[in-house]
Amino acid sequence: MSYLKKIEYKIVLKDSFWVIRNCPKCGRKTYFVNTKKFRINANGNKLDVWLIYQCEECKHTLNISIYERQKVSSIPKGEYQCFLNNDEQFAEMYGKNVQLFRKNKAAIDFEKANYDFVKLHETMEYGDFEEQVVIAVKNPYQLKIRPEKQIAEILGLPRSQVKNLLDKGKMELNTELPHFISISINSCQFHMDK
Repeated sequence: MSYLKKIEYKIVLKDSFWVIRNCPKCGRKTYFVNTKKFRINANGNKLDVWLIYQCEECKHTLNISIYERQKVSSIPKGEYQCFLNNDEQFAEMYGKNVQLFRKNKAAIDFEKANYDFVKLHETMEYGDFEEQVVIAVKNPYQLKIRPEKQIAEILGLPRSQVKNLLDKGKMELNTELPHFISISINSCQFHMDK
């Protein structure tokens, strides 16, 4: 009797995204980092909320818009309180929101993304099939990491070795779904301790 082992991982950001853009004070492109603070501006019954980023060199600020001209009543009370309290965890959550940066046309430096792979779960099926290990990796932050690099990091192998195993057919890579890769490893041809 053979087995099919399925292991699912998720890429998790350790820190907020870094933004790269022209700094008017520095006069060149620099990195802007999350201050973990919000700026709120009320105009009558309308509200603007921004996440404040700042140049890591001169501290010039960049406002990343979260809400524009919203009625206070349309923002959930708990969320509004987090903005008022400059809740750091809340600011960190917004600092990892790819859609927020896209909406603001802010260029994320994906190369500086600090991430980890977290194992979500592992299952084992037994039956009459080839012994195989399937590793699946979810990429909810849409980080631009080559699939071979992701697998190499998870398996603790050099990327060249993973590429070699792929070329020899000992591993099969599937990247058809966006933000999700999976790799099948024939256990008979490749020993895996994880």
